[in-house]
Amino acid sequence: MTQMPPTATMVGHVIVCGLHDEGLRIVEQLDLAGVATIMVDDDPDVRLLPALLALGVPHIAGDSRQSDTLMSAGLAGAQALICVEPDDLHTLATALLVRDLRSSVRVVVQLRNASVGRALEDIGVSVLDVASLSAPSVVEACLLAQTHQLTVGTSDLTVTETVCTVAGSLREVYGDLAPIAVVTAGTAHVIVAPGRDHMIGVGDTAVVVGTPTAVAAAGLAPVTGVRPARAGTHQTTLVRDVVRGMDRRLKRALAALAVLALTSITMLMIGYEEADGTRMSVLDALYFTVETIGTVGYGDFSFREQHAWLRIWAILLMVIGATLATVSFALLTNALISRTIQQTLGHRKVTGLSDHVIVVGLGSIGMAVVDQLTAAGVEVVVVEADESNRFISQVRDARVPLVIADATLRETLSTVRLGQARAVAVMTSDDLANIETGLAVRDVLADRWSDVPVVLRIFDHRLAQTVEGSFDFRYVRSPAALAAPWFVGAALGMDIMSTFYVGDQPLIVARLEVGSANGLDGLAMVDLSSRVNVVALQRADGSTEQPPRRNTRFETGDAAYVIGPYEEMLHLLRTYAVAPT
Repeated sequence: MTQMPPTATMVGHVIVCGLHDEGLRIVEQLDLAGVATIMVDDDPDVRLLPALLALGVPHIAGDSRQSDTLMSAGLAGAQALICVEPDDLHTLATALLVRDLRSSVRVVVQLRNASVGRALEDIGVSVLDVASLSAPSVVEACLLAQTHQLTVGTSDLTVTETVCTVAGSLREVYGDLAPIAVVTAGTAHVIVAPGRDHMIGVGDTAVVVGTPTAVAAAGLAPVTGVRPARAGTHQTTLVRDVVRGMDRRLKRALAALAVLALTSITMLMIGYEEADGTRMSVLDALYFTVETIGTVGYGDFSFREQHAWLRIWAILLMVIGATLATVSFALLTNALISRTIQQTLGHRKVTGLSDHVIVVGLGSIGMAVVDQLTAAGVEVVVVEADESNRFISQVRDARVPLVIADATLRETLSTVRLGQARAVAVMTSDDLANIETGLAVRDVLADRWSDVPVVLRIFDHRLAQTVEGSFDFRYVRSPAALAAPWFVGAALGMDIMSTFYVGDQPLIVARLEVGSANGLDGLAMVDLSSRVNVVALQRADGSTEQPPRRNTRFETGDAAYVIGPYEEMLHLLRTYAVAPT
């Protein structure tokens, strides 16, 4: 009989399937929360194995779709299983097998297919998507969003970021609005959950939360950062593309034709005279001019009896007009054919576009960012290096301009009109490529660098901190870090509502159910972590306290809405959200 490994008898741990970016970040977050973890993956990202070893997390090199593998990972005693395999079919098979082997265990999976996801949710599986969870933070950074909307029961709250214009305490400056964080002017230092008596100075950034009415009463009208589209910046059409794509030769030829036509109309109205003294009207002159340039010659008008100079003009009109018309038609045909080829190859021109967002990298996260930006009415241009990318057809169907090229090249950045862009989101799956692209963007932007938000996707949080400090990148985002709390929260029983950044500090918003089993019943707000802020408390009778006071006590049946940094929230989750096993 085969002897089972020691991991098979573990109790209260979490099994994570899939050692990739998201999987490692989830393991790190679970380790911070003090939760034992086992990694299962028969084809892991070998770059991440040293980090897993440093955390002391056991790795089972087996297929999670096999029952023996799951039992070896201690499925019988696990409190949850998280599957973040990149293949949806692998994830589906794992989730169904776990449900068959042990129906009571929490199962949380990453799944991109919405239909399959709904089917899994019907059997009690929590389904999350990293792209949809992380994209909002990227979009907010691109649009310089200053507000975040929260729903607390039947009430709405607004988290607002504002620059302080008068010095004083938070209580004096913002009244009853609950402070979430303060960023000291001229630094990246973030003070989380400051007290109301905390003193702030002019230029400091304060993040406060309250009802929309209270926020407006404090003179902090919500500013989303989404500027309305400029007049004429609607979806690209054939005519608009052709006009934008006209080269100077075609424009000059058309201008010359227009001048020739106007000159001809004027001369015909002045010089042409019938035997009875009748002269040409404007319509007659225009008709004859077009007829002559088009080499149709219906014989409606005769120049035999006209002045010699007018007959000479008719000859010039025929020769020059036919030449200009031929040149114009040739250049117009070339423009149409060139546009068709460019669209087929993914090199649609973006000539004339401005106030747009450039998205580099068309993966699942890049596509989610594109979808959310276009839904907000913002013009987008996509740069993708891989002609076989599976999302290209989706982008073309949405009529979003697409350029297949290397985004690190100055020519490419010029093509997508970086000088007129409002933001850049670099979303490839390669950290080095993202940094290289970001540096190329910085070089091209030059003096506009501080005005244009450039959002970089970087997985390694230590590298992210180095890049921010060394290269002055203000918006570095890790999709894995943004999504990890959702997976951890779902696995351990905490309801994560949203994630957002204050400076370089990621914060999460969560909902905690208060019960006698988790130790929250009777606890006062002041007894929670000093870096966690309870922004609202929904009582069991349906009433809402916003903001609750420091001495307010939790009661069984309440729902607490809390905001704080990942590490503090995970500690709170571990301490109060999970009943002892």
